[in-house]
Amino acid sequence: MTTQLHLQIDDRSGVPVYRQIMDQIKYYVAGGTLRPGDQIPSIRELANAMAVNPTTVVKAYSELEAEGIIEKRHGKGAFIAAQAPALSVVDQENALRRSAKQLAVEATQLQVPSPKVITVVREELGALSPERNDEDAPVKFSVLGGDRAS
Repeated sequence: MTTQLHLQIDDRSGVPVYRQIMDQIKYYVAGGTLRPGDQIPSIRELANAMAVNPTTVVKAYSELEAEGIIEKRHGKGAFIAAQAPALSVVDQENALRRSAKQLAVEATQLQVPSPKVITVVREELGALSPERNDEDAPVKFSVLGGDRAS
């Protein structure tokens, strides 16, 4: 079974694209979906899939490497580092709350009732199904373009 990882860029967020890539990879590592030794897409593959300049991915990967999250192996690609630091439970919750707050503000502005918001979140979680059932399952990335301007 292949684990599907979804990366999504939101051009309206105000967060630089390289930072969005970094944060999403860090979250997958922190949550255990990406584990030490897992290979991540090449710079060219990710840049093409996300329709971003390769230098954006280079910057994200360079910073992830400097933070000890990934390691680049000459001629082989980029991999999750053996000793990749994990986010603490508090950091995980803070990241989740930032996103939840943004969703709550948007739902309020659109006058969407709370039960509908909860239903939508449950549906999206179900669609992503990030759980890995097989310890040796390869990881497959996909790029979602929902908020990306074309």
